Amino acid sequence: MDLDHWTPDEKAQLAAMRLTPAAINIDPSNRVAALPEAAQLGKLLFNDPRFSRNGAVSCASCHHPDRQFQDGLPRAQGLSEGVRRTMPVVDVTAGPWFFWDGRKDSLWAQALGPLEDQKEHGSNRLHDAHLVQEHYRTGYEALFGPVPDLGKLPQNASPLGTEAEKAAWQKLDSQARTDISRVFANMGKALAAYEATLRFGDSRVDQYIDGISKNDPKLLAALTPAEKTGLHLFLGKAQCATCHTGPLLTDHQFHNAAVPPSDPRHADQGRAAAIQKVLTDEFNCMGPFSDTKPDQCGELRFIAKDDPHMLGAFKTPGLRNVALRPPYMHAGQFATLADVMRHYSKPPNAVVGTSELKTLDLSETEQQDLIALLHALSGPIIEMPPAQ
Repeated sequence: MDLDHWTPDEKAQLAAMRLTPAAINIDPSNRVAALPEAAQLGKLLFNDPRFSRNGAVSCASCHHPDRQFQDGLPRAQGLSEGVRRTMPVVDVTAGPWFFWDGRKDSLWAQALGPLEDQKEHGSNRLHDAHLVQEHYRTGYEALFGPVPDLGKLPQNASPLGTEAEKAAWQKLDSQARTDISRVFANMGKALAAYEATLRFGDSRVDQYIDGISKNDPKLLAALTPAEKTGLHLFLGKAQCATCHTGPLLTDHQFHNAAVPPSDPRHADQGRAAAIQKVLTDEFNCMGPFSDTKPDQCGELRFIAKDDPHMLGAFKTPGLRNVALRPPYMHAGQFATLADVMRHYSKPPNAVVGTSELKTLDLSETEQQDLIALLHALSGPIIEMPPAQ
């Protein structure tokens, strides 16, 4: 078998997998998404642990630059252990949904969730607004205008905090609540601007794809025979490219892959339980803090509300640098890529919902070739200047 021979359809699929800057999208709901000043402010916020209840948890605690902007744990560890795995925040602007279940519809809204989550940062909106006013006022006001007067307000208040914080929130008048929430939303927009600068660099697979298009023997040698065999399997028998498509090797959609729940007594409902959350989120694309018009929020407006296939379904993770960030699946159920391959080769029945998987009966050698390919997808992470 000539491992460098590809059909026209396969060449088209491979070309679509090539990493290119075209994968980056500018979110119309975030008017500062492409501003360097917003990215600079966002990077400071990203690394500041003061935006947490104990003053020790920052965004970088779970999205660590030295760990592929994730944490290497089966489940996220903030103030306490969460229920799902940390997703990396690299090349994350292309998809319409965020988190494993898609309960947020923008990168800036996603950035806000952990701040008020009692298992993650455990902070509260008014506390964070005070910190912005005290430590980041100049940078904030250059982007968003004056910080509202918070001098007469308490230090802590939030609709999602402790009982005391929720009671304090209810005592605020509606204008104060709106002003505080807008500062909070703008924090998310600055964080998103920074995260949008984090990009994957070329892997050996990208070099090989260039070799195919240019018929360049040197570039064609970028992959080993085992890795090339894995690539043929990826597009063919293993059916990986059914969901792992495009430059980031994800379709950005949700699938039930019969992954065993980490807690069978309380099986995660996945996307099915998140649809109402994203529809009612005050920070969604159609909400009062979005910078776009409702008619530009097509994904949210036409969301499937009653699709039975969403029960037990989770977002397809991208495969860039996947070999560098074990464990795997939405709650770290599989420790190694070998575990993942065994699962997909002979999948069990789904505990929740209906699995989309079919038995592939991949041989041990085929599984190893696929793992070799996944290692060849590793490349650097680059902090790019914001898109203009």
